[in-house]
Amino acid sequence: MKKFIETIKNIWSIEDLRKRILTTLLLVLVYRVGSYITLPGLDPNQLANFSETSQKGILGLFNMFAGGSFSRASIFALGIMPYISASIAIQLLTIAVPYFQKLQKEGDSGRKKINQYTRLLTVIVTAFQASAYVAYLRTQSTSALIPEYGTFLFWLSTTVVLTAGTMFVMWLGEKITDKGIGNGTSIIIMVGILARLPEALLQEFTLKTTGAGGGLLIFLVELAFFILITIGLILLVQGTRKIPVNYAKRIVGNKQYGGVRQFIPLKVNAAGVMPIIFAQAIMFIPATAIGFATQSDSASGFIRIFSDHTNPWYNVIYAVLVVVFTFFYTALIFNPTQMADEMKKNNGFIPGVKPGKATADYIGAVMDRITLPGAFFLAVVGIMPGIAAALRINSNFATFFGGTSLLIMVGVILDTLQQIESQLLMRHYDGLMSSGRIKGRTTPANA
Repeated sequence: MKKFIETIKNIWSIEDLRKRILTTLLLVLVYRVGSYITLPGLDPNQLANFSETSQKGILGLFNMFAGGSFSRASIFALGIMPYISASIAIQLLTIAVPYFQKLQKEGDSGRKKINQYTRLLTVIVTAFQASAYVAYLRTQSTSALIPEYGTFLFWLSTTVVLTAGTMFVMWLGEKITDKGIGNGTSIIIMVGILARLPEALLQEFTLKTTGAGGGLLIFLVELAFFILITIGLILLVQGTRKIPVNYAKRIVGNKQYGGVRQFIPLKVNAAGVMPIIFAQAIMFIPATAIGFATQSDSASGFIRIFSDHTNPWYNVIYAVLVVVFTFFYTALIFNPTQMADEMKKNNGFIPGVKPGKATADYIGAVMDRITLPGAFFLAVVGIMPGIAAALRINSNFATFFGGTSLLIMVGVILDTLQQIESQLLMRHYDGLMSSGRIKGRTTPANA
C-alpha cells in the first residue's frame, strides 16, 4: 500500500503527466454529459420502450460501444462506431489498393492524407447510419416524437446533429490521444462500457441477496470467477513470443554500428477484439434475414439458435467463427514478408535461418503456432457471457464475464497504464510494477 501511495505521489508530482490525466478526465466528462442530452424533437420521458428494444441483438452491441447513448437517443447516439468502421475500411484499402499502399509508405504526409480520407468516409457513414436511425426511431418510439416538430425537419435536424455528434466524439478522441493519456478512441469506448459495471454489480448483488438468489456466498463466488477470467485475459493480451534477431556489425568512418541482439515480440492475440466483433456481427445476420423472410415454426427454431446466446449450438458456432476470424484478421494485419525484407535491409537475421523467404516462412510458421492457442482461448472468452447467463447470472453482469466488454476494458486499461509507466520511467521514477513491465498493445480502435 505504501508503494502504491508513493507511485500516486510521483505521478501527481510530474506536471506534464498531471496535465495529461486531468485533460483526459475532463474530455471524458464532456463525452459522458453529452451522452445524456436527448435529440431535438423527442420527448425523453417517452423513451422507455425504445430503451428496452434497442438493447437487444446487434443494436445492443452498438449501444454498448456508444456507452448507452443509442438507447437514450442522445446527440452521441452513434458514438465513435462510424469512425471505427471508416478506419477499418481505409485499413483494408491500404492492403488491397496500390494508391493507398503508396500513401502509407510516404510517412507523415501520406498519413495525413489517409486521415483526411478516413474523416470524409466517417461523415458519409455517419450520415447514412443517422438516416437509418431516424427510420428506426419512427417505428419504435412513435410516442416519443413531438408532432409539432414535423417529419422532414426531424429527419434533417437529427441527421445533422448525429453527424456533428460523431465528428465531435472523434475530435474528443483525437484530443485525448494528443493531449491526454492513451488512445482516445479506445478510452471513449472503454468508459462507455465501464459505466455499466457498477449498475450491473448492484443488480446482481440485489438478485443474489434477496429471495431465492443463493445468498451472499454465491455472489462472492461469482466475483472470484470474474477476477480469474480477468487475470486470464490479461495473460492473453500480454502474451508474446520473442524471436531473437542479430544485426551484423558495420563500420562507418570511425564508428561501429550493429553487432547487437534484439527481439521481435509476436503477440499471442495479435487480432485483439476484432474476431469477437466480426463473429457477433455474423451471428446476427441469419436470425435477422430469416426472421424477415419467413414466420414458420421450423424457421423460428433456427432463429432461436442464432439469437439465444445461452444455446449450446449458438456457442459452438460462435466459437468456431471466433477461431476462423482470429486467423483471418491476423493474416490481414500481419505481414511476415515485409518484416523479413526490413530485417534484410538493416543487416538483421534470425540465428539459424536464411534471410529472405526462409525468414518470412519461419516468422509466419511461429505466428501460426502461437495464434492457434490464442484463438482457442479467445473463443472461450467469447462464449463466457453466454455460459454465465445460462448459469442464471444477471444478463447485464454476465456480459462482463468475457466477450467484447471485458476484452476492450482489459486492453485499454493495460495500454493506458503502459503509457503512464513509460512517463514514470522516462523521468527516473519507479514504474507501476515492482517486477516486470506492462507491455504495450495495439488496441482495436487502431484498426
